[in-house]
Amino acid sequence: INAEYGEAGSAIGLAIGDFFLSFSMSGVVGALFALALALLLKHLALTKTPSLEFCTVCLFAYAPYFLAEGLHLSGIMAILSSGIVMSHYAHYNLSFMTQVTVQQVFRTFAFLAESCVFAYLGMAIFSFTHSFQPSLIVWSILLCLIGRGLNIGLLTLLANRFRQTKVTPQQQFIMWFSGLRGAIAFALALHLPFDETTKQVIVSTTLVIVLFTIIVMGGSTMPVIKLVTWWTDRQTGRVRLQSEDRHHLDEQDSETDFITVNTEGGSGDTEYMLSKTVEFGRNLNVDEVEPETAAPGVWSRWDEKYFVPFFRKKFTQQEIRMACNEMHDLTTKWHTDVETGSQLMGEDDNDEHSL
Repeated sequence: INAEYGEAGSAIGLAIGDFFLSFSMSGVVGALFALALALLLKHLALTKTPSLEFCTVCLFAYAPYFLAEGLHLSGIMAILSSGIVMSHYAHYNLSFMTQVTVQQVFRTFAFLAESCVFAYLGMAIFSFTHSFQPSLIVWSILLCLIGRGLNIGLLTLLANRFRQTKVTPQQQFIMWFSGLRGAIAFALALHLPFDETTKQVIVSTTLVIVLFTIIVMGGSTMPVIKLVTWWTDRQTGRVRLQSEDRHHLDEQDSETDFITVNTEGGSGDTEYMLSKTVEFGRNLNVDEVEPETAAPGVWSRWDEKYFVPFFRKKFTQQEIRMACNEMHDLTTKWHTDVETGSQLMGEDDNDEHSL
């Protein structure tokens, strides 16, 4: 018996060691690719060719995944760490146009990928032979909820010790309630090395958990958020904006159709660190673009003092103004083309009616 316990303990220790090794090495692979991209964008004048700049970002974004998989590491962890580091360093070295392009294209790809995942999960209901065990399903859902609650509670307790803006209990509750299971859990269940009968039970249970979290919990997330917001406002005594005020603010926010630049004041030689992404339909005052202020903390101070100046490019005010003017010209041309097309369609309709 002692020998069996010893073997089990050594197996658990090896599994934990393999996990942390794969976790750390995958993160290092992703971070190295992101830092290399930041330096590449900083020292090469790719801002003059947005298409090449965008292709470079795509290659460096997905290369860590393939390399990590080839090294039998975690591709998901590699691409996650790569995205985190890229958003902190490489993103600020992109031109305004490429920043907008990267965000919109990646959002579109993410939406298409999610649509494919949900379509696959829907087809899986009728594509596999299922074996449902109600007791296992109920206990699995309860244990998932309990485990997620403990995970969020302990991690936010640890994070709040180092955060300037604390994670409130209301936010923790929403994080717990909106924790959905999806493609990764189902894919892992499909690749478990069990016999066919056991695998059918696990796949069926996982599919029910996925559908329950997506349909029931995901579908009721917005009402729960509204309820928590209402309860928080009631407890704290804050008065929410009236509907007329919100409508007035929305009108003010949508008054500007194109990007405009305030070019008054400032020296063209002054250098600025880009701290925001310019979206279509937003205003940017060049004089308001200032270096980001570092949050208190040892890592933040080291990051702002050593890493940010090394990996991020500094733009002059003149370069920022030229980029914003370029975006303004692009959106103006787009709007003119849309209006011209609408007028031509209207003339064609009038000609058809006259005939």
